[in-house]
Amino acid sequence: MNENKKVTMSIISEDGSIDEVEVVIAFEFKDTKKEYVVYTKNEKDDNGNVTVYVSFVDRSSEPPRLCGIDDEDEWNRVKDVLRNLSKKEQ
Repeated sequence: MNENKKVTMSIISEDGSIDEVEVVIAFEFKDTKKEYVVYTKNEKDDNGNVTVYVSFVDRSSEPPRLCGIDDEDEWNRVKDVLRNLSKKEQ
């Protein structure tokens, strides 16, 4: 994949509004077969850091839905992936 090419996707909110977001990374845990996507709307927080969002991809419906991560163990695994990616970027 070309590292300079931005991948975008459209997210349709429950109210019907559509946001175009930039995909940072998508990955799957092989043991659970669960897919995740990390994306940004290129918003910045008070410290100037770009805000990123992480969602579980639910493909049981069409179109696929992005869902929050409620399980603490699952969230810790996702955070480990993000920390490892952050280390590689430095």
